[in-house]
Amino acid sequence: MKILSKNAIPLAKSWLRTTKRCIGGSEDPPVTAPCEPDMVERGICATEPCDPTECHPEPRVVIIGAGMAGLSAAVRLTQRGINNYVVLEAYERPGGRIRSAFVGDVVAELGAGYEYPHCATHPIYKITAEENPPRPGVPAIAHSRGLFNRVAAGKMDCRPIITAYYKFRQIEEEAASIFCLGGNKQHGSLVNFMSLRIQQELHEFPEDQQHDAARIMFGLSHMLTARCPYDNAMLCFDHIGYYMSMQGGEVRVPLGTLGALAPLLRIIPEGRIRYCKPVCCVYWGTAQKQGPRAVVCTSDGEEFHCDYVISTVSIGVLLANCARLFCPQLPLSKMCVMNDIGNGIMDNIYLIYYRPFWYWHNGDIDFKCCHTMLCSENWTRGITSIQKVPHSKYVLCVRVLGEEARMMEMLDDQDVAESITSLLRRYTGNHCIPYPMAIIRSQWASDPFFLGSYSYEKSDTCGQAQRQLGCPVPGPGESCPPIILVAGEATTPYHFGTIAGARLSGIREAERVVQLTLQFEGPPLRDLRREDIQPKKCEAKN
Repeated sequence: MKILSKNAIPLAKSWLRTTKRCIGGSEDPPVTAPCEPDMVERGICATEPCDPTECHPEPRVVIIGAGMAGLSAAVRLTQRGINNYVVLEAYERPGGRIRSAFVGDVVAELGAGYEYPHCATHPIYKITAEENPPRPGVPAIAHSRGLFNRVAAGKMDCRPIITAYYKFRQIEEEAASIFCLGGNKQHGSLVNFMSLRIQQELHEFPEDQQHDAARIMFGLSHMLTARCPYDNAMLCFDHIGYYMSMQGGEVRVPLGTLGALAPLLRIIPEGRIRYCKPVCCVYWGTAQKQGPRAVVCTSDGEEFHCDYVISTVSIGVLLANCARLFCPQLPLSKMCVMNDIGNGIMDNIYLIYYRPFWYWHNGDIDFKCCHTMLCSENWTRGITSIQKVPHSKYVLCVRVLGEEARMMEMLDDQDVAESITSLLRRYTGNHCIPYPMAIIRSQWASDPFFLGSYSYEKSDTCGQAQRQLGCPVPGPGESCPPIILVAGEATTPYHFGTIAGARLSGIREAERVVQLTLQFEGPPLRDLRREDIQPKKCEAKN
């Protein structure tokens, strides 16, 4: 462990925090909400001022789920000097409900929808903005003056900015002469042509100026695409989105929201994430004097002994399987608060066509539907919108909400495509609308490891329900230190149902482990504090 702290001071503050609970629009007197860790930067090393390598023993931590919450918790533990952990993921991929897929000519979001914010303080934006060195591209160099700001390193130098501007204007004039009315179209689309020319010109810049020049020239290209929206082929978006660099040249493949996980996965040590490891039960107790504080068993017969369990399972799984997922069961207060949090269902359906028929329907398609508009008695009553996917000429996106989404998941692809086509023909008056050549859709309600898409508040509790769900078990005031730490977007007040909420909850619970380690100067049970997490075969339990 190489986490450094300023001094070897004891935990000066309790991880109790006073909050206010709003009921009916009024404020009650402040009450103690002992569920928020003190987010003060402290390390678990430097216990001796003269010996910064002297550290507290590491606790053993098991993280259930490799979604945004689980990966954020793992990264935070690594950054704070705790590497004795393992992440158990039920599927063969990370991300949880973040799922991006190549559909036709675009990257489609089958999971958590996410609109990229141009805000440096947003939790997801900061994942890539704070990465050092910035990726993709060469490390940025700070300059004292310039016209534009970088995301990660301040002002840009004036020299590449001015040169890149005039280079782009030359490319624009060249493109105008080629793509004039009636001109030769053998060069492909306008945007693809300009993107290729820009990459050729970038090689003329010095290596330390190429990254800044690329930002300026591609930024000007995006302004051009705003004036010709039907010719916005896949472009190298340096300043937004997530991209993967490939060997053999400056080729970048868009990854969608899934790309937000790449900076996190680079930090987590190799082998810490165990895929295809669905958890079947967590055995924990409150009165052990020796032995493991918790045992996490997976469906393939392995068990993991640990001091703390960070659970990131969805609210749908907690509502359906909480009684058999934890042994003994969680306290009754925890079970009751789950009923105050709703489990929403939202599915995305992507339809891929041979040709964009909607161009002949007023030049676009953008249907906003509601239950009162739809006279159908089948699942299509749950459709809220039918829109073309941005930057795509061949893909439509249909969004379905509520119990109708659950009904849709029970149908096969052919029935779903026929129902949507019938709906489109009815409301456009065009009975020649073709069937899609392919369909891809999400099925979160029927997925046994999610059983829902997002959480929401059933009643206005001003975030109190999420706070109580995020309280550790055992809770504050009990003689036994916490064992089960609950994370996930459903435990973050005012950020529930969002990727940002999931990330904040993972950081919160990882920081709680750090503070508990400082408080107990290592794991709560001293005789096992130096053991590593070793999977063992589960024995038969009566």
